[in-house]
Amino acid sequence: MAAVVTDQFRIQNANNFIDSVLNANNSYYVFVGLSNPGSTNNPVGFGRTTTWGNDLAPLPDNPIDNLQYLSHYRDTALYGKKITGENVRRVIKKITWTSGTRYDMYRHDYSVKNRSVNSDRARLYDSNYYVINSDYRVYICLYNGSSGDNPQGNTSKDEPIFTDLEPSSAGESGDGYIWKYLFTIAPSDVIKFDSIEYIVLPNNWSTSNDYQIRSVRDAGDSRVNNNQIKIVYIEDGGGGGVYQSGTYPILGDGTGGEVNITVDSSGKITNTRVVNGGKNYTFGIVDLKRSGTISAANRAKLIPIIPPSRGHGYDIYTELGADKVMVYSRFDDSTKDFPTDTKFAQIGIIKNPERYESSDLMTSSNYSALGAIKLQSVVSTPVVGTAITQSRSDGRQASGYVASYDSTTGVLKYYQDRSLYFPANNVDQLDSNDITNQGQVLDFESSSESIAPFGGSVAIAFTGSTTTVNSKLVSLGVTFTSGLANPEINKSTGDIIYIDNRSLVSRDSRQKEDIKIILEF
Repeated sequence: MAAVVTDQFRIQNANNFIDSVLNANNSYYVFVGLSNPGSTNNPVGFGRTTTWGNDLAPLPDNPIDNLQYLSHYRDTALYGKKITGENVRRVIKKITWTSGTRYDMYRHDYSVKNRSVNSDRARLYDSNYYVINSDYRVYICLYNGSSGDNPQGNTSKDEPIFTDLEPSSAGESGDGYIWKYLFTIAPSDVIKFDSIEYIVLPNNWSTSNDYQIRSVRDAGDSRVNNNQIKIVYIEDGGGGGVYQSGTYPILGDGTGGEVNITVDSSGKITNTRVVNGGKNYTFGIVDLKRSGTISAANRAKLIPIIPPSRGHGYDIYTELGADKVMVYSRFDDSTKDFPTDTKFAQIGIIKNPERYESSDLMTSSNYSALGAIKLQSVVSTPVVGTAITQSRSDGRQASGYVASYDSTTGVLKYYQDRSLYFPANNVDQLDSNDITNQGQVLDFESSSESIAPFGGSVAIAFTGSTTTVNSKLVSLGVTFTSGLANPEINKSTGDIIYIDNRSLVSRDSRQKEDIKIILEF
């Protein structure tokens, strides 16, 4: 049995995701992780390849969508930043207006048998029927000068720049194009979301009180102003002398539509102009009110173009096929939760993680996913990615990987990756002679035992979340008890909904990482 998951389902899923992010009962975070993906000279086990991080061929693994791999993402996570309504937007592919280009016109009936002529696509949303201009204004092409006699239409010569609510030509060239203005991208959205591939759409189109958005939305509501149909397309102008110039009703399942037609001396329809767009149409048929019979060769075919929803501009998400969402996040040196001496090779999105040793939802603007040790008497500087160990009072060993070391505060941050507990090969559960001592994940202890291989020990007398450096009080981002601090989240909680492996990125105090994630529904 034939079936299809519709474009509208995908658009609705994008809408649902945005709504979920905006819901105060949820907390979504972008997080980064895996500071030691390894290289040819330093393979480090589970979830890595020896080519990952090779300067000549930095080839990360493809992520694996299973529970074990998602758990590994949790193990190696470094820190996260909350996604707010200001940092998530629907996006569509970018089509920049360029003089001399033939654009497709908006049509509701593109299909395998009726492809968009210029883009040669079977789907409206794959066609080039909208543009962004040089002033970040977005327009839909309602008409491109095409007809059955000229299916490709004309080249566009006049850049649309107007912000009128009604469709209009863009200039005086006579290129035949009719454009509908939709919106202007806000400067703040340009800064965060602009890219060479995507146009960002405003949030909350249906409820926004922004004057510009409300004006376009209300103008597109045919319940109020009977303006649903804007274009009647001339597929075939007919002939035979039976058609006459005049205004005729648009029949179908809607009401109120009327179109004025112009007929030349041979009786062929050469022009149409909608004088009343009507409302509630899902299809329309022009009643040309001719008398008598007409041969098949002389019959006209006029196609009323049906906008989405109630009219052009009423629901831009459906009109533009907004089934993608961009998530933006910036990591800088504004908090000790984001150490600048670390590296990362994984990016993810997690929904609703809980606080450490609590069932409360994490709601802070950012969090650290790392354990931390306040060190004293360090012999050599800890290096990111190096394994550290501590002999515990029970004779067993705690292990971790260095994620960051701040020499001014003496704080070492680490994560406990499962690779450390696969003692035979760092990759899997192959039996080992030392499985008893190395196979269990154990916490570091507040004791005088040294932290190998860098020497030094836990500053067991230190408790608190601040320390003094050069007479300046410094926030450490997490709270220490007897020299140790736990992660701020329970790593086993929350749903990881997006994962991405990347070439290794080294952080620096002089740089900021702007992360843009595209979710396609």
